Amino acid sequence: MVKPIKVYLSGGMEYAYAEGVHWRKDIESWLKTHLGHETFNPNDESDKFFKNHYPNVNFREIKNHNIKLYKEIAEKLVEIDTNEIAKNSDYVICYWDDGAAKGAGTKGEITMAKYFNKPVYLVTSHSFSSIPGWVIGCATHIFNNFDELKNFLLNTYKK
Repeated sequence: MVKPIKVYLSGGMEYAYAEGVHWRKDIESWLKTHLGHETFNPNDESDKFFKNHYPNVNFREIKNHNIKLYKEIAEKLVEIDTNEIAKNSDYVICYWDDGAAKGAGTKGEITMAKYFNKPVYLVTSHSFSSIPGWVIGCATHIFNNFDELKNFLLNTYKK
């Protein structure tokens, strides 16, 4: 049995609208329906993590008053995500918006992918000149919208 292709969905959470849940759900559904690809959705994985390990903790709130606990949790989340990219993901879809630009996780995730030779498909409506060179250097392909990405993925991965 052939192992299904797995996709890591990288993009802003901490500073993104609704933590980026909407674009991830949309592309996750499309990937499964049209390509049969599995996904690692950090929104879902974070929800599971907090439910299982910190059910009564408001992660965003404790940043203001319990930096020790916040750091402990953040370290665990970074470990989960970086291990997923390094060990289980075949490629990364990165949505580069204002939330991703303001935060740090997205930059770290695509750097991990680049280091481990995983393709990074960057989707953004930002002007090329406003995207940090580091981010551009990590991207395998850059798309102006998700429709362009979908056409590329169909041509690349459809059997």
